[in-house]
Amino acid sequence: MPNKSAGLTSRTLAVFSKDMRVELRSKYAFNAILMFGVTTLAVVSFTLGQSGLSSPILSALFWIIMFFASMAGLAQVFIREEEAGTVLALKLSADPTAVYLGKFFFNLALLTLISAIITPIFFIFTDAPADNILLFVLVLILGIIGLCAATTIVAAIIAKASIKGALFAVLSFPILFVLLLLLVNAATKVLDGATIGGIGTEIQGLVAYAGVMITASLMLFKYVWQE
Repeated sequence: MPNKSAGLTSRTLAVFSKDMRVELRSKYAFNAILMFGVTTLAVVSFTLGQSGLSSPILSALFWIIMFFASMAGLAQVFIREEEAGTVLALKLSADPTAVYLGKFFFNLALLTLISAIITPIFFIFTDAPADNILLFVLVLILGIIGLCAATTIVAAIIAKASIKGALFAVLSFPILFVLLLLLVNAATKVLDGATIGGIGTEIQGLVAYAGVMITASLMLFKYVWQE
């Protein structure tokens, strides 16, 4: 891994590629998120049926599944460092900004890949209207960025806790509550046939949320990481 004198981009890529190599060997986070999402979708669709669900229920269902699927695996970026005893080596070889960005981009890549699998299954299992699929994908991308921005810093906070999984969800939900409301509202309007102008307020809110969370996380992460 590049030392601290290397550029921020190379250090960030080094952290990202390290986590990617570890994940490709174990596939723990990928399998946990994917299995939770697919299993939940299958159970819900067979229980409620494939048609007749309103747009608010469909959008709430989708983002509830995405939230809890994220809780199943995104914390692993820091928990894995603690369990493997590599935290000290990472602190010595990379500065906090590079560590946060590397972990953030890893979570972003992981959740994007999972979403590319879960989203088509969601539309197939629930028979949700797919007329505005490109607009739905735009909302999904902004939602993924917001989810990863918030959960990456929370994962660093809870990594040393004894009850990591439960604490991760408990701490993440209050931070993500506003994001989830925006996502559900935006997805509901998209499923009802709204154009991009019809969800302009939600888009602005999602962009602002992601920007604030990333900026705040970069400012606070060094204090969390040095504890």
